This record gives sequence, structure tokens and C-alpha cells, in this order.
Amino acid sequence: MWLEVVKSKIHKVTVTEANLQYVGSITIDEDLMDAANIMENEKVQVVNINNGERLETYVIRGKRGSGEICLNGPAARKAAVGDVIIIISYAYLTPEEARSFRPSLVFPDTDTNKLVK
Repeated sequence: MWLEVVKSKIHKVTVTEANLQYVGSITIDEDLMDAANIMENEKVQVVNINNGERLETYVIRGKRGSGEICLNGPAARKAAVGDVIIIISYAYLTPEEARSFRPSLVFPDTDTNKLVK
């Protein structure tokens, strides 16, 4: 049996751009990706605190240190610039692995999307 558990979470970042004329995905500052252990092209769930929208997409690496959080393509219809979102990735683990697994949780500054030191 496999259990789907939270692998990574970037909790409360602010959308800096919504680009409807792009193929799709979410662009995330590479510093945030590293801190949360999220890889480029990894599937993520995006939860919008402002309007309750939830969507699944994949990650594109954004410029390191930029604070960039950009919803691209159809996902751009699910959030406006300034909305606060949570980005979550999941992993499948055996029950034995899940008991000791600890997800990577990141709580950046919501105003700047930068890591809090």
C-alpha cells in the first residue's frame, strides 16, 4: 500500500504576476524551490487563500532571489497579482516510510516572498 503525503509546502507567498499568454505552469523563485525541496517540472497543488481556488500544475524555475511567483497560462485565471497562495507537493510513501518522513515546510515573508532568516 502507498500513502500520498505532503512532501513540500511553501506557505503563504504573494502572486507577483499572472501571465495568461503562456503555455502553463507556475514560476517560483529558485531560492524558494530549493528551500522547499521542489524540483523544476514537479507537479504541485496551488491553493489560493483569497478566493478558495485550487489547481494542479507543474513548476518552472524562476530567477533566484527575485521573489517571483507567477501563474502562467490557464492557471492565471485562478489568481490575481497580490493574492496569497500556498504551494504544496506530495509524494507516495509506504506506511513505514510515512511514519518517519518529515516534509520540507517553508514560511517566507509574505510581502517579499523572500526566505526569513
